[in-house]
Amino acid sequence: MLAWLFGPPLPVGSHAPPFSLKDENDRAISLNAAKGKPVVLIFYPGDDTAICTKQLCEIRDDWAAFKRVGAAVYGINGQGSSAHGKFVAKYKFPFPLLVDKGWQTCKNYRAGWGIIRRTVYVIGPDGRILYAKRGKPSTAEILSAIEGPKPTTF
Repeated sequence: MLAWLFGPPLPVGSHAPPFSLKDENDRAISLNAAKGKPVVLIFYPGDDTAICTKQLCEIRDDWAAFKRVGAAVYGINGQGSSAHGKFVAKYKFPFPLLVDKGWQTCKNYRAGWGIIRRTVYVIGPDGRILYAKRGKPSTAEILSAIEGPKPTTF
């Protein structure tokens, strides 16, 4: 009943719930528009807080690697576009922060409602979840999920 708050993230292999949200510049962003490329969703509790800032700055600092794999990256929480805009400008994030007014997308992704549980998803080009983890995984772990398993050599 309260899986969106207390349960695990959505299972790997399941279809990612669709969404259409506005970014800090009031531009509409949808999961459907990113179809055909990997998508990283970072659900985080709050703009300009210690762990959230560290997490998003790590993505920014490894941005060349995310571009190399063709990933679209989005930070998501319920704060407004003004707060997101200041946060993006202050830290020069090369990716948008999405406004989940009403927290429905956060709830659909089992990342919380009103209070966000830090959760990272990687969605494959086919719209299926490739990776789902609570907490603050390293950028290397996120990139590894995008790139897939490495071939074994003998």
